[in-house]
Amino acid sequence: MNRSERVRFISKSLNKLYPNPPIPLNHNSIFTLLIAVILSAQCTDIRVNQVTSLLFKKANNPKKMVQLGIKEIKKIIRPCGLSPQKSKALFELSKILINEFRGKVPNSFEALEALPGVGHKTASVVMSQGFGHDAFPVDTHVHRLAQRWRLTSGKNVKQTEKDLKRLFPVAEWNRLHIQIIMYGREFCTARGCNGSSCNICSEVNKGKKLPIKIKKP
Repeated sequence: MNRSERVRFISKSLNKLYPNPPIPLNHNSIFTLLIAVILSAQCTDIRVNQVTSLLFKKANNPKKMVQLGIKEIKKIIRPCGLSPQKSKALFELSKILINEFRGKVPNSFEALEALPGVGHKTASVVMSQGFGHDAFPVDTHVHRLAQRWRLTSGKNVKQTEKDLKRLFPVAEWNRLHIQIIMYGREFCTARGCNGSSCNICSEVNKGKKLPIKIKKP
């Protein structure tokens, strides 16, 4: 398969497996989505959803998050890991949203990435899943599979995002990044596939004898 054929095969395969992929993090507003995405750093979505079910009962908007305080936030989110950094970020960004954005999450990459605890990937998730803008968030699963499928050089997540945006139609980005994450968790895990084991890898890498070496972000 050449690259164009691989792209079409991957898109067709993922659409067949996950025609309507759900957003994996439970939320009921753009603010709670933002909080959930921040908590998901180095933590599973299952654990995040368990933690946020309690956190959002007490603080589902910036004002209540500030009222909760860093100490209580830290106590609640401890199971997610990195609780000292994350609790401070949730508290500080909530204050900024109140003071600078009237309690609303800003609808721009620049403003989001200026918030404590928010990097480009988090901003991309909020922009795509929260506001519906075209974005292609790249996490470890997307970065790994893009390399295994020989869609990117894999130098870093920035390059991976650029390459995927160039290869796939804009209309597919928001759905595709969730589909790739789901496939990476279910079939093409970090240790469970070497670039030739799962269905997609075995097809797009047919004839390759050596495993695909992954460059970590």
